[in-house]
Amino acid sequence: MPEIFANNVRLYYELHGPEDGEMLVLSNGIMMSTASWAFQTRALARHMRVLLYDCRGMWRSEHPAGPYSMEQHADDLAALLDGLGITKAHIGGISYGSEISMVFALKYPEKTKSLIVIDGVSEVRPMLAAQTYPWQLAAERSDPEMLYWTSVHMNFSAEYVAKTRHTAAEMITRFGALDMVSLNELLKAFYALDITSELPKIKCPTLVVVGEEDLIKGREYARVIVDQIQGAEYVVVPGSGHALCLDKPDPLNTLLIGFVLKNQETKA
Repeated sequence: MPEIFANNVRLYYELHGPEDGEMLVLSNGIMMSTASWAFQTRALARHMRVLLYDCRGMWRSEHPAGPYSMEQHADDLAALLDGLGITKAHIGGISYGSEISMVFALKYPEKTKSLIVIDGVSEVRPMLAAQTYPWQLAAERSDPEMLYWTSVHMNFSAEYVAKTRHTAAEMITRFGALDMVSLNELLKAFYALDITSELPKIKCPTLVVVGEEDLIKGREYARVIVDQIQGAEYVVVPGSGHALCLDKPDPLNTLLIGFVLKNQETKA
């Protein structure tokens, strides 16, 4: 299992694709793991080098005591890149991972070729806090069934929920493997996010993608980000809920491949 000690934390990571390809980093959503990018990995690895990792408190990486913060996650990622000898990369992620990516782009512009924000926010408004508060309660109570049933309809489109309703028991079992103490710390880090006023400082090429049916981090949040980052591209994926990488993987893969290759460095 590939691991590296970065910024005083042990991080699990995976590298896919050609060693000389453009480097794309994908950071996970809050309940995701590297396995959650399965629909992306094979498609993207034909065209570029892909770095996946679990941030501190997630799955196969170390779960140190909190508190956590988005800036700390950005520092962890910078140390991971340094440890792997990667000087600069396309920095992307979904939901919690996209928020890490924005903070990273602000703090480490010299390491950021481009920025990809998938279903992310730059601030947490009262409705979003209220919608996700049951997840914190479930984490505090170590209740995977409550966590599943209070999140599945918020994270996926109606079409996806209907198609996967027979997997509920399997997913509840998977949620039972989550470190609920660390999940609670991740949620607290998310609730402290407030970077909208900083976004104009981001000068790299930026792609903002949002699912048309995203009920928690929808188009109103995406528009805030697009309006604050000069020249940012904006795409709404029809029929997708919040977990776009699972809900509508093919359109997302096309967007990622096109954006990264369009913004690749010209090699001598």
